[in-house]
Amino acid sequence: MVAQVHRVQQRSAPALQALSRHWPEYLMEAWGLGTFMVSAGLCVTLLEYPGSPVHQALPNPVARRVLIGLAMGLTAVAIIYSPWGKRSGAHLNPAVTLTFLRLGKVASWDALFYILAQFAGGVLGVLLVAALLRDAFTMAPVAYVATQPGAGGAGVAFAAEFAMSCGMMLMVLFATNNERLAKYTGCFAGLLVAAYISLEAPLSGMSINPARSFASAAPAASWDGIWIYFTAPVAGMLAAPLLYRMLDARRGVHCAKLIHSADQRCIHCHYEPPARQEH
Repeated sequence: MVAQVHRVQQRSAPALQALSRHWPEYLMEAWGLGTFMVSAGLCVTLLEYPGSPVHQALPNPVARRVLIGLAMGLTAVAIIYSPWGKRSGAHLNPAVTLTFLRLGKVASWDALFYILAQFAGGVLGVLLVAALLRDAFTMAPVAYVATQPGAGGAGVAFAAEFAMSCGMMLMVLFATNNERLAKYTGCFAGLLVAAYISLEAPLSGMSINPARSFASAAPAASWDGIWIYFTAPVAGMLAAPLLYRMLDARRGVHCAKLIHSADQRCIHCHYEPPARQEH
């Protein structure tokens, strides 16, 4: 019995160590996706709820979608460049975390806690908007900003999610590992989010993020096509490193952060700011 308890303690020790050392980064990941979902809920309700004066003033659905894309792109940029985004690396997406785990740039326990935090933060963000806006947010056409396949069906939605996810991760790998482009990674990510929502949303709802889709699906109890949003983004992002190495076999992957700031510690490559090192 004592031996069994000892083995359990040995297995749990790395997890407890990760939690005790890196819990701020985990909470920052939860905050990041939660903030993104709050912004998405507020923006989509403002523009798509039939009783909204903004919706009534903009009868063109394409124009409304472009505005939503711009708002969400700017939200992504703000989160990525925020102090907390710089510290956690602003993955905000289990598919991003799993890709860096596959590349050996994120420790396994950190990856697990990042993913759990992303799911929890996303759900809490949606629940907060639901509590604030009630039927305007929870009822159709906004319907918890759930992502669902468009008129083209599941096959088209899967292909679109795969391609967008691969494109996003490929951009991250090329930008973060180029000294001249690294500081603009967040801007590139925001531009892609805006473009994807503006152009692709009718095909799949534009998710590229399992936690983002789950955050809407769980409170809404709407699971239509959820398998697409759990599989296509992960497959697409995991495919990106293969293309990255095919296009430039000499280029490596330095770290798992989107923005590697000199004034923020990095739990992935163990960087500490100079002020911290002095203490």
